Amino acid sequence: MRQKNSIATKIAAIPRNIFSGLVVSLIALPLSLGLAMACDAPPIAGVITSIVGGVIVAIFGGSYVTISGPGKGLVGVVLVAVSTLGLTTTYAAIICSGILLLILGFLRLGKLADYFPSSAIQGVLAAIGLIILGKQFHIMLGNKISRDNTIDYLIAIPKTIMKVFEYQDPGLINAAIAGVLSLIVMVFYSKIRNKYLQLIPAPMWIVICSVGFSYYCEFVLKISNPISEKYMIPNIPSLSEAVNDLPLPNFGSIYNIEFWGSVVALTLIASIESLLSIKAIDKLDPKKRRSNVNKDIKALGLATTISGLFGGLNVVTVIAPSSVNITNGGTNRLGNLFHALFLMIFILLFNSELTRIPLSALMAILVYTGYKLAAPEMIKRVFLIGKEQLIIFLSTLLVTLKIGLISGILAGLISTFIIHIIVNNSLGLFIKNIVKPNVLMYKEENGNYFISVKHFCSFLNFNKLKDKLSVIPEQNDVVIDFSMCGFVDHSVMENINDYQELFYKKGGNIEVIGMDLLGAKSGHPFALRKLLPISNLIKSGATKRQKDLEEVGLNFDLNFNSERLKKNGVLENFLFFKTKKIEYIYNRLSRGQNNLSVFDITFSEGEAIAKEVVRSTMLHINLSKEIPSFTLTKEGLLERFYALAGQKDISIPNQRDFSNRFYLSGEKKKEIQNFFDKKLVRFFESNSYYHVESNGSGLLIFNKERVASIKEIKQLLDFGMRLETQILQK
Repeated sequence: MRQKNSIATKIAAIPRNIFSGLVVSLIALPLSLGLAMACDAPPIAGVITSIVGGVIVAIFGGSYVTISGPGKGLVGVVLVAVSTLGLTTTYAAIICSGILLLILGFLRLGKLADYFPSSAIQGVLAAIGLIILGKQFHIMLGNKISRDNTIDYLIAIPKTIMKVFEYQDPGLINAAIAGVLSLIVMVFYSKIRNKYLQLIPAPMWIVICSVGFSYYCEFVLKISNPISEKYMIPNIPSLSEAVNDLPLPNFGSIYNIEFWGSVVALTLIASIESLLSIKAIDKLDPKKRRSNVNKDIKALGLATTISGLFGGLNVVTVIAPSSVNITNGGTNRLGNLFHALFLMIFILLFNSELTRIPLSALMAILVYTGYKLAAPEMIKRVFLIGKEQLIIFLSTLLVTLKIGLISGILAGLISTFIIHIIVNNSLGLFIKNIVKPNVLMYKEENGNYFISVKHFCSFLNFNKLKDKLSVIPEQNDVVIDFSMCGFVDHSVMENINDYQELFYKKGGNIEVIGMDLLGAKSGHPFALRKLLPISNLIKSGATKRQKDLEEVGLNFDLNFNSERLKKNGVLENFLFFKTKKIEYIYNRLSRGQNNLSVFDITFSEGEAIAKEVVRSTMLHINLSKEIPSFTLTKEGLLERFYALAGQKDISIPNQRDFSNRFYLSGEKKKEIQNFFDKKLVRFFESNSYYHVESNGSGLLIFNKERVASIKEIKQLLDFGMRLETQILQK
């Protein structure tokens, strides 16, 4: 049934992806032409890159809503290669770059994407948004200018706005009017709530109106298009012309150092730009899906090789068209495929019709997309997560704008690492533990998964946790325990939240525990966490787990207290703690005068270098009558060794199945056998396994020697309360 629903969902999504593919193709067409011309390559080379990339990556790629085509970051490298090697030799370098990228994909280069901090990615996204907005805003208003960097383009915006009012040329005035009207459509179209009007996206209305206006001028008014010709899409060659003009790759310089220098540079820039773009677009995906980055890198390498053979450029994942794809309803790889098919149709059938669309109108669509990526609300969101995240965000943003994409992400990585050292006041935490295996996962008997994270978890080693989460079916329940972790950064918190949403949609659940000992400087759920002194921890406010426990307390009529208690003489009377030292208990849910309480506990085993700190969740019940002292746990290999060592397993007469399944020990054998009557035996046999211990006046109950999830605490309370009733009725 689920498979049928999945197929039906994919079929229902086809119209939306056709729409998004069409809109993206209209954006990709002028961008592809412009980028190719900026590289001193034939204009059609950019279109070939988009067509080949769209088809190959849609079929073989591992992402969902990304769009492939020529990349902005490669313009400088290709331009240098063309000027030093020549165009035909550059095509050979592009082919070799594709093969090298394909090899890197098989070597799992995609893992590098896990090392990009979230705030740095947000900074890159915002920078790319400003780059798009800054460069295209002037064209939108009919003022083509050239500046050294994006900051200069942004500074020049007020001058361009003022210059519009000084235009004498009617063609420029009309180009600016077309751009402003198109921007108004993009901004206000979503506010018009008409179900019929909304069937056609805003960019499509801009194209329809632009072409319609051109035909109206030609056939009704009998005049030429009043918009300046240099602000219209330039002439596009027909397919036959494009094929005849394609140069053949020249591999004559394959033994030269300059040739391989260009190959390495092309591969490096293409891979980093694609990795950043894939990671960033995954954050924009409404369905919060995770791309198979290695698969995508291999597809991009294959597409680049084929593109170079046909006279195209390096194929990369591009953010701007990908953002447009998502904005206009793209839900899967069909958006990329349809964008390529529409580009092919345009070149084959409508290359002359496309010249009726004003560049200023198309640039208005990009200006709006750029603004959405760099909206002021983003700075506010980052600031709410933490002031330190704003520093990372701004450093990445400014360096990307001033220098470039690679320098920007390096600035983000360095600033993030320095801030983490300052926050923890320790470089040793990272240096000593970076290579240590810090993530342990095992599958429990009930089919659920438990993951324990030690030392620290940040963008530096999140890939270890991600590898574990990625192999777990999304329909399962997962508990991630950070109680042995001293530091968890913002990137980890945000990525775990994405996994939680993914599991929830598929019917599973991820619960994070062990955060009670980690404090945050803001109340945002994605804020970084570090181990704090008790005084600071109290000031930091209740954690999510503590709030959840308060809610559990209301449901079970229990009082909640998060205070840490270092002494607890009652627990020390239990056999389990005879060889263990109780450090403290905290997060208590109790009834009455503590005659029943469930709590998190930290205790230690051994001393000096053999000392091991353990955190767990336990239930203690004070009984109103005396019962025999005993220990009951599940029969296992360790318990059989105990029996060989002289700690005899007490068998209950006529209850062979119970005796085989449970290990029961205690000093007063007869009293214990009498206490475990048929009713009590049946109770234990029909419930989940718990470690149950009696000291004569009370019970100590727990499941595993780890902190329990909220769901497990509810189950523990239910089991304990029913057991208490069972005993008191004897």
